[in-house]
Amino acid sequence: MSRLDRVVDKGAELVRRWLGGLRDDLWTARTDPLPPSTWLRWLPHGIVCLAAFGVLAGGLPQLQENAGLAFGPAFLVAVSQAGAMVCALRRPVPAWWLSMAATLVGAVLLHRRMIADETTFTWPWTASGIVAHLFVLLLLALRVPTRVSVEAWGLTFLLTYLLQGVWGAVSYQPTGQVLVPLSAVVVILGTALRGRREARAELGRQTTLTAEERARRTLLEERSRIARELHDVVAHHMSVISIQAQVAPHLVQDPSDELKENLAGIRQNAVEALTELRRVLDVLRSEHAAPGERSDAPQPTLDRLAPLVENTRAAGLTVTTEITGERRPLPPGVELSAYRIVQEALSNVLRHAPGATAHITLAYDPRGLRVTVVNTGPTREAPPSAGAGHGLLGMRERAVMLGGTLTAGPWAGKGYKVDARLPAPAPPATGPAPQDGTA
Repeated sequence: MSRLDRVVDKGAELVRRWLGGLRDDLWTARTDPLPPSTWLRWLPHGIVCLAAFGVLAGGLPQLQENAGLAFGPAFLVAVSQAGAMVCALRRPVPAWWLSMAATLVGAVLLHRRMIADETTFTWPWTASGIVAHLFVLLLLALRVPTRVSVEAWGLTFLLTYLLQGVWGAVSYQPTGQVLVPLSAVVVILGTALRGRREARAELGRQTTLTAEERARRTLLEERSRIARELHDVVAHHMSVISIQAQVAPHLVQDPSDELKENLAGIRQNAVEALTELRRVLDVLRSEHAAPGERSDAPQPTLDRLAPLVENTRAAGLTVTTEITGERRPLPPGVELSAYRIVQEALSNVLRHAPGATAHITLAYDPRGLRVTVVNTGPTREAPPSAGAGHGLLGMRERAVMLGGTLTAGPWAGKGYKVDARLPAPAPPATGPAPQDGTA
């Protein structure tokens, strides 16, 4: 095969691909409704329908009286042009074809009339046809890709050139020079508006994704902080297991070698687990520890609630406390989470409700602890806060981690209430065995 043949084959392949793409773009009847405007709602639809009625009402007498067409053909052309505008609200590509067909039929009918009567008339596009086609191209460019809009404009230019430049007529007022530049401006305008709308939608999606990612990152950071705070609790239990395993053989007279081996294995596993736990928590501390934060500081419990309340009062917030039920020692994790929930709730009151008063209630019951922090409404406007706004997320994570629940919401008008239930069943009461041996 010669080089010329290869060039011809390559050119033919490109033409076939272009024609295939053109067919896929413009030979379709898919539905693409014009969305309502953000602020004006359905006003653009009403404007298009009103303009279509104007095209029908103005184009029909123009074709009958000025061009001398009979009512039937004139009505067919006018109603097709107006119908194309209305159809473009839902199916812009078929509407464009309908407008092109109406223009072609009208041009042929007017061409015959001008030859017979030597009538001077706007041709090949009538005034109403220009208005209708511009509306259709605008509605088309607002919904389809730029490539399809350019193809539609190119075929419009080709039809105008074939009718006016190639076929021509005897005596007429040419309108192709008006339609072609106006349609190009309309296509550019519609494409720009469509790009602006898509950019807004993409910005909204990106904003949503950013907010979700920020919330997810905050959640992970809060979980990491909770894990760091629970390090001392877990380390204490692992240390107790190691010591008990080391002391246990000395509490038994003549322990067997198998018992000694098992207890030594328990102690060794506890020591290794404690070592690995400290390594992991050291990594977490190095990545997320705040400046000036001590990594070896003991984690607070409810025994330190009184100093917390005093510090909050010193900051200008009136705080009262109430403890109901029989107070008892709780698991360290519950104590730590209860303290942090109260701390975060009081911080939120200081930031968002200046001048309010707060009341803390710790209710002990056999099933666990209920922590309630309520505050009245603010007496003055709160200053702008630089916080991330995810304090409630951290409190809820602490409650869920323990198998509890936390609710937060408005209370008593402008006030706010945080209510956490932390399960911590009381240990069963032990007493002397009955004398008769029955339980």
